[in-house]
Amino acid sequence: MIVVSDTSGICYLLLINQIEILQILYNVVTIPQTVADELSASESPPVVKSWIANPPDWLQIQAMETVQSIELEKLDPGEREAILLAEQLKADLVILDDKAARRIALSRGLKIIGLLGILKDAARFSLLDLETTFEQLREVGFWVAPSLLERLLADN
Repeated sequence: MIVVSDTSGICYLLLINQIEILQILYNVVTIPQTVADELSASESPPVVKSWIANPPDWLQIQAMETVQSIELEKLDPGEREAILLAEQLKADLVILDDKAARRIALSRGLKIIGLLGILKDAARFSLLDLETTFEQLREVGFWVAPSLLERLLADN
């Protein structure tokens, strides 16, 4: 399975100490160099900078040529490059949380999942407690509509 990720999912999983879920669920995750650069930026939390400075073996970082696309110009560089890399690799899944990025990825025929979907899958495999994890996400600044969390908890 080929999985490509943008920055936010990796960052939040690191902040709640659940990054290993990506390896357990997907074995290997690929990110564009731009996402690695965003993770190592000076404004990134120390745990994120430390992790990307010595990435695990299951994380593949891939340089790519920038392709101009008017449709993608409104997205952040990490989201834009994740979509382009997913297309280039014919990825099975691309991890995106930004609403505009998700809409564009879907319109380009990509299959997407967000952080909450990853966590829901992890809970389904008993890798974590969803309610506790959602609380940890709130504590580190991840915002999501309470009604969506309630719905995800009810479905679990």
